[in-house]
Amino acid sequence: MPSDPKNIPSTTTPSPTAHPPPPEPPRTLLVTGMSGAGKSTTTRALEDLGFFCIDNLPVVLLPKMTELATAAGNEIRRLAIVIDAREGRFLSEAPDYIAELRKAGHHIEVLFLETSDDALIRRFSETRRRHPLAGKGSVVEGIHRERLLLNDLRHLADQLIDTSGLTVHELKALIQSRFSTAQSAGPNLTIMSFGFRYGIPSQADLVFDVRFLPNPYFIPELRPFTGRDPRVAGYVLERDETQLLLKKIVDLCEFLLPLYQRERKAYLTIAIGCTGGKHRSVAITHELSRRLSASHSVHAHDRDAEKE
Repeated sequence: MPSDPKNIPSTTTPSPTAHPPPPEPPRTLLVTGMSGAGKSTTTRALEDLGFFCIDNLPVVLLPKMTELATAAGNEIRRLAIVIDAREGRFLSEAPDYIAELRKAGHHIEVLFLETSDDALIRRFSETRRRHPLAGKGSVVEGIHRERLLLNDLRHLADQLIDTSGLTVHELKALIQSRFSTAQSAGPNLTIMSFGFRYGIPSQADLVFDVRFLPNPYFIPELRPFTGRDPRVAGYVLERDETQLLLKKIVDLCEFLLPLYQRERKAYLTIAIGCTGGKHRSVAITHELSRRLSASHSVHAHDRDAEKE
């Protein structure tokens, strides 16, 4: 008589318990830079974009914080941590901690906010604040000490933003343009006008010199206005060589941007320069922004237009 099938022991090997994959580490942005460069404004802008922000986290706690954020699963997907000169003697250890975290598979990005000495002195004078590293010395001495302390982090930066000529609102718009999760056809674009007499912007990826165009500065009725004024813009843009230049820059951008996107470059800064940064470069910056904004996320900024 055959055995009862219910009593026959199973020979099927039980499948091993499936373990869920480990949680993906969050995108971690380290925000650093000079005191007075706009770290508070940057943090508020990142919070508006959904970043979990921590100010003045001790460097020694950086590995623990990233571990906790990863363990939180999908609750913290974007983390921003401010590290600056308040860190004191431990600041020199920051590059080693960053290297170890990257080696362990964490997505660590460093954003450095740069600002000229003149702009920092003006800002501290306007707010009547003491520089945190000035001690009993001057603001200038504090700035120089801070530059030395932050030098290693500056060289380590993945992104550098010069805030010297930016207002609070312009910096917020720039941060939100660069770090928004909104999808666009290629990297977020910043198109910046500048004057060569004040130096080439340090964050520029592509630089175009438009000083070959006739200068509205030498037209008395146009000199007081910037390239945003329709009269100045018309004078600059109506020329055949200007239109050809704009077409070639747009064509170059349409060629390059998908390639940058393929390499996961999230942003691109295009700098347009003339002598003083008031007329020609401004007119071309805003026209170029108009032409590219139909298919790309574009932020226009005039660095030097109000300096004269």
